[in-house]
Amino acid sequence: MKISIPIAVISLAALKSEAFAPNAGGRSIANIGGSSLPAFVGFKNQKNTVHFSTKNDVTTQDEVESLRGKARQLREEANVLATEQARKVSESVKKVFDKFDLNKDGSISASELKKGLQKSIKADIPQSRIQKLVDKFDKNGDGSLQLNEFVSEEKLRSQLDALIREEKAFELVNSKRVRQAQEAEKVKQMIISIINEDEPTTSDKILSVTPYLLPLLDSLQFAAYFAIKNPDNQLAQTAAVAYGVYRSIPLGGFLSFVALSYLSTNPTLNRLVRFNMQQAIFLDIALFVPGLLSFLVGIGAAYNSSLTPPMEAVEYASDAVVLAMLGSVAYASISSLLGKTPDKLPLVSQAAKSRTISREMFENVGQFIGIKSDEKDENCFQGRTSYTGSACLSMAYDGKMLLDSGKQLSFYGRIEKLL
Repeated sequence: MKISIPIAVISLAALKSEAFAPNAGGRSIANIGGSSLPAFVGFKNQKNTVHFSTKNDVTTQDEVESLRGKARQLREEANVLATEQARKVSESVKKVFDKFDLNKDGSISASELKKGLQKSIKADIPQSRIQKLVDKFDKNGDGSLQLNEFVSEEKLRSQLDALIREEKAFELVNSKRVRQAQEAEKVKQMIISIINEDEPTTSDKILSVTPYLLPLLDSLQFAAYFAIKNPDNQLAQTAAVAYGVYRSIPLGGFLSFVALSYLSTNPTLNRLVRFNMQQAIFLDIALFVPGLLSFLVGIGAAYNSSLTPPMEAVEYASDAVVLAMLGSVAYASISSLLGKTPDKLPLVSQAAKSRTISREMFENVGQFIGIKSDEKDENCFQGRTSYTGSACLSMAYDGKMLLDSGKQLSFYGRIEKLL
């Protein structure tokens, strides 16, 4: 503790008490106001102020210096111990190094390391692991270990154990992948075996023609003008009667459409049959376009008679629709009876092909991927073009919608039943 008192105050107190007298050692004892003060060591600074240090402060400073000295001594002893320990480790590493360095050339090759470790652990070590050990500690990349690169035998064993654990973990992961690939291949082969893509039999050829009755009968509505103008034509009258019977069946067209949509997803049916079902569906969908145009023209004529088109134009357009359908059905039927897939109809065939389940639609893992749409189809679905292309055609259903997701669910449901 330090006390600073102006010298004038001290002098005045000394004069009053007459008890301020220096002793032989330069110290003084003052009795100020009748009280005894501890001994002080006093001195005067440049500001004429006397500073005092007590004996207790001197003792504390001595203890601090003593503790600092002990700390320095402990640090020196720790350094000595660390140096001694490092020396012992270095001597141990040098001893092992000399033991492994069989040809005494100052470096340990992979073969020398293998012999030394095998002798130490009494077990055979694959060369691949030895090479990994060398690569781990070979800092200069010369393919061998120098003394400054070498480590203790315990560390070599520890690193060797770590390599063994890594290899076992890799083998476990690899075996799991192989097992998953084998299971996926089994699933793929199972699915492929279910999908019937064999050569069509005679019964398959005949059966594949029947779906075209749906679009053919629906197209007869456009033959009304021809039947009226040709009452003596047996073919026209027969078509009119057939259409009348077809329309008299409640929901006949809708039920036929749904039945074809459902059966076309049955993978056990021959591919030719399934393809013709899909193509018949899209031919029927194509009739939605002229039907819609006829409806719009009728509305326009009802509101404004000047918008009524010439009767001859209507008749020619209707006859063209019927002839186009007859030609499409004739081509598809003849090709099917010959055992060939009728896939040359513009737009319609591509749409039917993209929705007919086939083996090529599955990846190696048995996952359904379908057929990649062309650029026009993608543009259609993204709204960049009008309804053109096979995919756009599939979006018009005359009140009927066939969803790809529903078709796939039906397909997988059938597979589960078959399994």
